[in-house]
Amino acid sequence: MSSDVSPKDRTAETPWLVAGLGNPGPKYARNRHNVGFVVADLLAERIGGSFRTHRARAQVLEGRVGPPGTSGPRIIVAKPMSYMNLVGGPIGALRDFYRLPVERIVAVHDELDIDYGVLRLKKGGGDNGHNGLRSLTATLGRDYHRLRFGVGRPPGRMGVADYVLKDFSTTERKELDYFTDRAADAVEALIREGLERAQSAYNS
Repeated sequence: MSSDVSPKDRTAETPWLVAGLGNPGPKYARNRHNVGFVVADLLAERIGGSFRTHRARAQVLEGRVGPPGTSGPRIIVAKPMSYMNLVGGPIGALRDFYRLPVERIVAVHDELDIDYGVLRLKKGGGDNGHNGLRSLTATLGRDYHRLRFGVGRPPGRMGVADYVLKDFSTTERKELDYFTDRAADAVEALIREGLERAQSAYNS
């Protein structure tokens, strides 16, 4: 039996997987390294509904971009429940479960090499020493999208691991809600409007 749905329409209905990168558990919840989880929680709040535990070792929420009940693009928001250096396993399993092309996957992660709150959307590239990206790239290849959320470099002689595994400072927390809200907007713009237009609007 032939289908009356065109290949283009089927592609349009292929969901996007937005993976917030972080470490599970309350100990890490407000760390700089967990800003991907913070953005994922905000996207889930916008969609409406609750995360559920998926057999891929991730918390997952399915919905559509835009206010609850709208018919925007399909989206799967995920928080891997592995530690950061192993996120490729859960995200790879979700890719296989939903049969997603890699270009429909977005990783939201902290980035040391740009200033706090600055955003950079891109597709492909290296891992720049980020353990989560290294794990993802080993599983997916390089051609997934990334939303890089700037956290800046550690002060003085503080080690990178110590810095990213600390909570945002009191000063940073005053603007965190604004920056994470803007990050969620950037993800939605990428999904609705495409990479170039989203970059133009949000790559400050």
